[in-house]
Amino acid sequence: MIDRRGFIIATGMTALAATRVFGANEKIRLGLIGAGERMKGLIESANKAAPCEIVAVSDVYGPHRDLFKERSGGLATTHLDYREVLDNKDVDAVIIASPDHWHLRMALDAIAAGKDVYLEKPVTHNLEEGPVLTKAVRSSKQVLQCGMQQRSWAHFRDAVELVQGGSLGRVVQVRTYWWQNYHTNWPMKAVDQQALDWKAWLGSAPEQPFSDEKFSHWRWFWNFGGGAMTDLFTHWIDVVHWAMKADQPRHAQMLADKYVFEEWDCPDTIQAAFRYPGFDVVYEGMMNSSIDDGGIEFRGTDATLKIDRAGFALYREGAGKDQNPVLTERNFRDGTITHMENFFECIKTRKDPNAPVETGVAAARAGHIGNYAYLHGGQYSSKA
Repeated sequence: MIDRRGFIIATGMTALAATRVFGANEKIRLGLIGAGERMKGLIESANKAAPCEIVAVSDVYGPHRDLFKERSGGLATTHLDYREVLDNKDVDAVIIASPDHWHLRMALDAIAAGKDVYLEKPVTHNLEEGPVLTKAVRSSKQVLQCGMQQRSWAHFRDAVELVQGGSLGRVVQVRTYWWQNYHTNWPMKAVDQQALDWKAWLGSAPEQPFSDEKFSHWRWFWNFGGGAMTDLFTHWIDVVHWAMKADQPRHAQMLADKYVFEEWDCPDTIQAAFRYPGFDVVYEGMMNSSIDDGGIEFRGTDATLKIDRAGFALYREGAGKDQNPVLTERNFRDGTITHMENFFECIKTRKDPNAPVETGVAAARAGHIGNYAYLHGGQYSSKA
């Protein structure tokens, strides 16, 4: 069922872009939607990126609202219903960092309200939402930056230039990986159920009893997230799409299981493979080991490029397994800051951001395809 806001988006009758003209040093006024842990990091980056202020904050959990009201110096208004943030004429742009199942609805409403949007990844919760979000953005005059911060991260941009410039020769395999240890998150901080509107948190998800585990680790339940494939893998496959200039996997296989966290819906241990035109991408990861963290390896006929958030190293083929890299670059700044700078600049210039809607949709789509394979006998084919 589509409500009035959804109808406006679906028919292309979107609100006009905000006509406010920004001065060089004028603060951008932000509305925050979904004020949990990720929002803390995003606001820290925003504060370092450009002059900005929190005007309004929405969350269904009272302590989250209170924290950001305090961070605003007591000036921000607080709301249970995020649509009240969108109705605030003082808000120039919104940052959305809610659970995944809310992303599309909130983004559509924000666009209809004439707000520019920073939308955390994954930008969709299923395959069907991608075209809807893309049409909404492209039918409007609003700026939407997807939370794929590698697109603004200096050493990732340099690495992509190396791949596209032919420095690696022909790249036929890309290895991606990400290990984390969720045991470090235990015990969880107790949730004050009296301060939480659980029904509002569920939104479009099926009605179900409150669960500390679902509220705190919602990414690992199908109703709210998509596990590692739409959380971690999404970041890396976006870099692959960017570097390789291809974003449509033809075939996917996924071998995965719940070996440790049996209470989750999503698997905690994954081996996956994706076939793109002319090259393959593999992903592996688990959620109770974090020694190696995450990274990408572009394997070319002339060289291999290894990259993570700390930097990259280029190794020439044929120089032996103990060789030193012939080129390295280290990272000295969190790319999320630069990504916010790009978003704020695009609010003023009305240009497309570094991570436009199509990139976020494609990255999320790859993760959804992996999950589809997992849930359908381990296989996905675009010909099916």
